[in-house]
Amino acid sequence: MSKPRVAVLSGFGINCELETMAVFEMAGATSHRVHVNRIVSGEISLGDFDIMAVPGGFSFGDHLGSGRLMGNRLRFGLRDQVRDFVKAGKPVIGICNGFQVLVKMGLLPGDSDVSLTQTASLALNDSGQYENRWATLEFDPNSPCIWTKGISRMRVPVRHGEGKFVTDDPNLLDEWARSGQLAARYVDPVSEYPSASDEVLPYPTSPNQSWRNIAGVCDPSGLVFGLMPHPEANHSTWLGATWSREDGEHGEGEGMAIFRNAVNHVQCD
Repeated sequence: MSKPRVAVLSGFGINCELETMAVFEMAGATSHRVHVNRIVSGEISLGDFDIMAVPGGFSFGDHLGSGRLMGNRLRFGLRDQVRDFVKAGKPVIGICNGFQVLVKMGLLPGDSDVSLTQTASLALNDSGQYENRWATLEFDPNSPCIWTKGISRMRVPVRHGEGKFVTDDPNLLDEWARSGQLAARYVDPVSEYPSASDEVLPYPTSPNQSWRNIAGVCDPSGLVFGLMPHPEANHSTWLGATWSREDGEHGEGEGMAIFRNAVNHVQCD
């Protein structure tokens, strides 16, 4: 069985592509660093890949808001290719700035028609500052998200200044909750599973005061997933904040489960 080919986008201030490529390789795929302009120009076709990843960073220096300009670059420069990619049933992930890009281009939370209509945004953290800390996520077991299948909780670092998930239509939050699209939420690490709540948790348990403690969402199909924290930054146990106080053994980190899920999905499809 051939290995799934992953297009890891680069360019314009994206700076987490190498670690994103590494985790997909560790999960059994082949990673390809692809500059966005090479796809826009037609030099490379997005359709030649099985998975697309939009890594973290500071695309276009976060001018006009985090992810805004890169979102427009993909929304208008690659509109048809992105839509065809998703409609072909191929997984997509956006991490941190990549999540902001997918939200602002309208791919997330998205709709079944892949209309690329923006319905949410990521606003400034309530703390008024860039947050660089560890957080605990809890995943909705009833979500259609193929990336989070079988995962209950995960410890991951956050590194962002604009991570507060909001929408101008609060009714949409109920719709997304019913459809399982609120796939990942911040939780208190000492609470019993499950404990995800709609009531916003205190800072810094919720590092940005995101509505309903939302840390990540998926589209209706469950193939497109985005989250603010960095699972690729916890690919090995020794990267964990407390590993030396635990068993101290070197092994696979909690974040790898997300990438293995996507690779397994493609291989079993």
